[in-house]
Amino acid sequence: QVQLVESGGGFVQAGGSLRLSCTAPGRIFDFDAMYWYRQAPEKEREHVAGLTRGGTKAYSDSVKGRFTISRDNARTTLYLDMDNLRPDDTAVYFCHVLLGPGNYWGQGTQVTVSS
Repeated sequence: QVQLVESGGGFVQAGGSLRLSCTAPGRIFDFDAMYWYRQAPEKEREHVAGLTRGGTKAYSDSVKGRFTISRDNARTTLYLDMDNLRPDDTAVYFCHVLLGPGNYWGQGTQVTVSS
């Protein structure tokens, strides 16, 4: 079982920036694939960014050029740096990882962007 804990969400004005963090208490942050998803009110959960163990990164078109997924060299934390935030980025952001046959989700952190 893998526990994931997100942090860093908050309230920001349009054009601002936030950094989200995700940790896995009790273990190094090293998984087959690592993702950020988000879910806005009354919408389906959607993929935002992904990072493979090999270092390949991928982004949804809606965040490309504004968001950056990364992991620290010590492999303790997964990050999502979000710049030039827009009101339509408002959502609960979730950390999601794949490890063997399992997939695990964090509890989410709220990001609210005002216009």
